[in-house]
Amino acid sequence: MSIFTYHLIKLPIIQVFKNMIFPINSNKIEGLIYAETMSAMILGSAIFSKSRIFSREVVVFAQWENEKALADFLSTHSFGKKLNKSWFLKLQFVRQWGNISGFHIPETSNQPNTEINPVVAITLARMKFLQIPRFIRWGRPVEKLVRDHSGTTLSLASIRYPNLVSTFSIWKTQKEMTDMVYGHSNMPKPKRHIDAMKERNKKDFHYELTTLRFKVLSEFGEWNGKSNFTVINTTKE
Repeated sequence: MSIFTYHLIKLPIIQVFKNMIFPINSNKIEGLIYAETMSAMILGSAIFSKSRIFSREVVVFAQWENEKALADFLSTHSFGKKLNKSWFLKLQFVRQWGNISGFHIPETSNQPNTEINPVVAITLARMKFLQIPRFIRWGRPVEKLVRDHSGTTLSLASIRYPNLVSTFSIWKTQKEMTDMVYGHSNMPKPKRHIDAMKERNKKDFHYELTTLRFKVLSEFGEWNGKSNFTVINTTKE
């Protein structure tokens, strides 16, 4: 059974460029089904901020044939060894909405008990270039909603030029995530996500879009001096 991983790592700027130009790919790494290497962004950041344009913080989202393939990569590959010392999650696929090329998403969904366990949501979208200004207009309020939501323990966005954008969030429970999606959360302007979806339905922002939900299998390392983001009692400072 395949597993997914989500990695966060800070690198010197030269190494960032190297990994963006020559990202890990399934043609060179045995057992790697597919991966996206992206530059991390702060959700809701200003359009022309340094974070949104380019960052030393690198995201790798990958799918592996099995645990052995992942273990071999982390222990023998030069970049894998660096990722092994950074923060990352092992993830089990639960559910998908939409579609995107590259990843081999299982046809069957798993529905574990997420009422008392953390759940991870990842979106991936390949943008229509002419729709990017409209997407930013409607998307940034949603980014801020997720970023500031009391139900998340860690959230961020990422980009891979020219047109791949992604979001990542760890939710304390599935209910808190779905309440946000449907505008039922106890946050200011809770319907920001619903409003953006209505606008997307009028005219799509993307060529491809998928939202993936995962169960957390395990968490490793620290990010910005913190760890245990997938422990339910974790709170934002």
